[in-house]
Amino acid sequence: MTDRAAGLGALCVLAASLLWGTTGTAASLAPAVGSLAIGAAAMGVGGLLQALVAAGHLRRDRMRLRARWPVVLAGAVSVAVYPLAFYTSMRLAGVAVGTVVSIGSAPLASALIERVADGRRLSTHWLAGAGLGLAGTVLLCVARAAGGADATAPRPVAGTVLGLLAGLTYALYSWTAHRLMAGGLSSRAAMGATFGLGGLLLMPVLVATGGPFLDSGRHLAVGAYLAVVPMFAGYLLFGWGLARIPASAATTLSLFEPAVAAVLAVLVVGERLPGPGWFGVGLVGACLAVLTVPVRRRRAAGAAASAVEPASRPEPVR
Repeated sequence: MTDRAAGLGALCVLAASLLWGTTGTAASLAPAVGSLAIGAAAMGVGGLLQALVAAGHLRRDRMRLRARWPVVLAGAVSVAVYPLAFYTSMRLAGVAVGTVVSIGSAPLASALIERVADGRRLSTHWLAGAGLGLAGTVLLCVARAAGGADATAPRPVAGTVLGLLAGLTYALYSWTAHRLMAGGLSSRAAMGATFGLGGLLLMPVLVATGGPFLDSGRHLAVGAYLAVVPMFAGYLLFGWGLARIPASAATTLSLFEPAVAAVLAVLVVGERLPGPGWFGVGLVGACLAVLTVPVRRRRAAGAAASAVEPASRPEPVR
């Protein structure tokens, strides 16, 4: 994998995170719609759209997908569970706790999955970036809670457990999609199969809970936006990124999402973000810089050194 491809992959994930960061602001425009309906509409319809645009790739790669059905099924079940757990976590534990547990735990879960399943070593480079990002996300969400941005948290323990489940399933479907691509499938086929099947699993939930979407044109517009922009377009970008960088790096870069959500909450919704929250945004920015800029410089320096010293040692897996 070239530095240019890895850089493009990182930019795709960051662009996806930018789109995902708009979901909270959009969902706030439909307060009467429940968390299960929001999650099922966003990921369910978005997943079916993924499968629709990937129909040709799915037909061409159907034998490869059939041979890897356990990986596809694991990813699809994770896709179906993630939005239900994530949005319900925020309703039960509050936006701050639900966000930091769900998004913050995903890079750690992803690294653990890669360590156990793939034997990938955790470099100090990744650990430094993940540490900065996680610290920034915690500061950001705590500051939002202190500033009164959170709603009531009726069941914080249950919400925290669901947040951990959301982080695990996010990491798992990211890993399964990357595994399918590493096995020779295109990003369209891998994402179309995983998210299309996951979308089908979410349809009964949408039918059972999605009635409020039909109550007003605004609610319907919110549901359409969530499905088409952050979920469909966002996960197209995420799939392109996963084809070029490891799942652990992608989930760490997606810590950009809560930073975007916080800034939009201030600029659009009118929430107030205290000073520590802005410091948290800065830490997330530092995380993104650590994970994208320095690695290319070190590799360039290593390539120059190898031209002088042919007996250079291989660098660790990142």
